[in-house]
Amino acid sequence: MRVVFAGTPVFAARALEAIVDAGHEVPLVLTQPDRPSGRGMRVSESAVARAASERGIALWKPATLRDAQAPGRLREQRCDAMVVAAYGLILPAAVLEVPPRGCLNIHASLLPRWRGAAPIQRAILQGDETTGISIMVMDSGLDTGPVLMAKPRRIEPRDTAGSLTEALAQLGAETIVAALGNLDRLTPVAQQQAEATYASKIGKSDARIDWREPNVAIDRRIRALDPVPGAETTHAGDVLKIWRATPVQGDGSPGRVLHAGGSQLIIACGQAALAIEEIQRPGGRRMPVADFLRGSALRLGAVLESAAAPA
Repeated sequence: MRVVFAGTPVFAARALEAIVDAGHEVPLVLTQPDRPSGRGMRVSESAVARAASERGIALWKPATLRDAQAPGRLREQRCDAMVVAAYGLILPAAVLEVPPRGCLNIHASLLPRWRGAAPIQRAILQGDETTGISIMVMDSGLDTGPVLMAKPRRIEPRDTAGSLTEALAQLGAETIVAALGNLDRLTPVAQQQAEATYASKIGKSDARIDWREPNVAIDRRIRALDPVPGAETTHAGDVLKIWRATPVQGDGSPGRVLHAGGSQLIIACGQAALAIEEIQRPGGRRMPVADFLRGSALRLGAVLESAAAPA
């Protein structure tokens, strides 16, 4: 097939590479404009832009697709279908109508659960046991179109947003290739609106640890926010990022340090406790907790502060 592709992060780049490797013709790739990123805030291309350049595919980086020229430029490509994966721009109706075989979206959940911007993080936060990939025919709603294919993937007990994103990127690449190869034989299935949930974008409030929560809930928060933005707590006015922890037995007032020495830092939670394994000081790097404790004043009985005041 002749396919226009639209996407931005690594998750989407895996799908673009798989589509090209499967023998489909990609005349044009759309991706977000170059933006500052990283600690140095240097302007850089998206992962999809790099993948397209490596394969000699024409690139287009529009700031919006709502202008009158966008549908015309897409029609010039004479594509059969358009594939969209974590693109980050809204496709207006005039664009959705261009490909005769439709616009197909690779979504990182089993729709209608977790429509929206952060399905991977929300699935971990909620404690879901299973997620997956949905190939959806796009319509004017937010991830509301009929589903062509769905492939489940178990959420492993120690999955982070990073590890789960990588696994789903590979599954998404395999599934979109299968969908394109069987498009004539697939029947779109309407989503059940009553079962829909919404995966809102991760905000600053999501990053704040509330030690009054059970240890398993705090552990999910830590894993859901790794690698960005990181789960946060405070001590003596400093913001500490917690990157890895394990639920353990323990009893004490929420946030209190139950053990601090050697390679162990154990914090009491609303239920049981957490053994912190990887942590980061302000302006520092991620480090094993043993390294952190050697240069820290955090001692037995100290209290890490919860994010929110009691209701």
